[in-house]
Amino acid sequence: MSLYLKHFGLKREPFSIVPDPGFLYPSEQHRQAVAHLKYGLDREGGFILLTGEVGTGKTTLTRTLLKSMPAHIRVAYVLNSQLEVGDLLASICHELDIELPESRGLSFTKKCTDALYSDLLTVHANGKKTLIVIEEAQNLSAEILETLRLLSNLETHTDKLLHILLVAQPEFLDILAQKTLRQLNQRVVARFHLQPLEKNDIANYVNHRLHRAGAQRSIFDDRCMPILHRLTGGVPRLINLVCQHALLAGYATGSDRVSGALLKNASTEILAGPRSPSRALRGRVLVVILTALCALGVGVQTGVIGLTRWALPAVIHDVDEPTDAQSLHHSNSAEEPLFEGESVNQTKSDANMPVPNMADTRTPEPPELILENSANVSGTEETERSTSSAPPFSVEGGLLERWSVSQSMVRSQAYEAIAEASGLRIEKLVNTDFETLLSINRPGLVSLQARGVRQKYMLVGVFRDTVRLMGVDGIETRSVNNFLDLWDAEYHYLWRPPPQFSVLQRGISNRRLLQWLQASLLQIDDQYEWIISGGRYTEAIYQQVIEFQRRYRLRTDGLVGRETSMMINQLTDPNVPILYSGNL
Repeated sequence: MSLYLKHFGLKREPFSIVPDPGFLYPSEQHRQAVAHLKYGLDREGGFILLTGEVGTGKTTLTRTLLKSMPAHIRVAYVLNSQLEVGDLLASICHELDIELPESRGLSFTKKCTDALYSDLLTVHANGKKTLIVIEEAQNLSAEILETLRLLSNLETHTDKLLHILLVAQPEFLDILAQKTLRQLNQRVVARFHLQPLEKNDIANYVNHRLHRAGAQRSIFDDRCMPILHRLTGGVPRLINLVCQHALLAGYATGSDRVSGALLKNASTEILAGPRSPSRALRGRVLVVILTALCALGVGVQTGVIGLTRWALPAVIHDVDEPTDAQSLHHSNSAEEPLFEGESVNQTKSDANMPVPNMADTRTPEPPELILENSANVSGTEETERSTSSAPPFSVEGGLLERWSVSQSMVRSQAYEAIAEASGLRIEKLVNTDFETLLSINRPGLVSLQARGVRQKYMLVGVFRDTVRLMGVDGIETRSVNNFLDLWDAEYHYLWRPPPQFSVLQRGISNRRLLQWLQASLLQIDDQYEWIISGGRYTEAIYQQVIEFQRRYRLRTDGLVGRETSMMINQLTDPNVPILYSGNL
């Protein structure tokens, strides 16, 4: 280990410009990018597009994705985009270990295409997918792009055989916008444009890389971060270069920390404009000398330096590297938490979630009232009539209106037919109890019997000690005890099932339902990851569902049935009617 690293207590170079997946900083947009790429890979086929300015981390992100690619996806990685058509096809075949047959009378391009198609059919029959990754796609010729489009046509009667990931600089977007490439542009199933880091991400980015390199203390002053953003514009590659030179300068001067002044001075060599040849030469010579001294283990300044240990920010955690949305399985998944198999971080909570963040073990005080737009209600008051509420056409119609079904439709057809036509499902419970109603948390129809008369109501709200009912005469508030004394223990309610709904168990294939599930989990919390599964409910998705069920206090059986689907609906759709929010 060089004295340069030893001086700062580092085990390896923290700011190398080599695209190492182990140093990928999991910013919000990087997680979104991974989600987009993985979503594209989970589609039937087509083009996936990742663009971004020079130095924003496209290659690092791509290599992170490839490092965690599941076993059923094989990859052809093409680094040289300035190839002729025949050379490109030969490179793809070589990457996929496809042997080209000896045949006369066919062009080399035709031989490559035929061999590739035959191989794709074989691997598809074995349940595998093929991904071609091409870097620097902005350099691809029009002829190459047309060849790739034709390759994307390779298919069976039901499935595309190929995914193609194009990694490019922003000018490629202008190329794709050309009329001659509209067919290719229309086949892009997922795309993401990688931006430079935001100002508030700079400190976390720098500390993340230092942490991955073994740092146990603060090295850069806080004042360095806004300076870094101003100097580099948030471009990760420039940040790495400036920080690397700042550490080298800090070692050369015997400083145990990098100050703002030292950072600005160190950035001159990297970011300054044209200088006189003699000045530029002196700067380069100084850097070469210092680097050589570090490599030889010669100390520029010695001495025992007392340093205060520090705690890395909570946002910095041990992350090497996922996630109709925006997000892979491999043996190293424990070290790659951005991808399939990671332990889902629960430090982020959604402000609209009715259940508190499970990282917070305190039980919040339940609200006094939990039905929207309700007036103060006394828990001891037996009944209360509202003279301002217009009576609905019927309690069934009122329930449908809670699900935003139009009044004209409510009055025109039978209750069951309207519900079905609106994508709703009717559930009828008998011999049930109040706890079950609370767990369902949806408005529903109940019957109360008093003085020998049975009357139908809609249960629209639940409070601490009272319930709110809507009948043909308007709104009533009753105590829970009074309600339970009169209720016949039957409950009819509505809910909206997801597309192609059936109970999802491990090993079952249901592409549309899985796409809904993964997109919904990402909408709830982007700490969940889009997992490439080929339309199957895999172990990795199962583990995410288990975590979700545990977090929201559902049965932790891993089944995506009615209970789990209803909770997902409640968290992703603010228009879903509920009886209460928060805790009772």
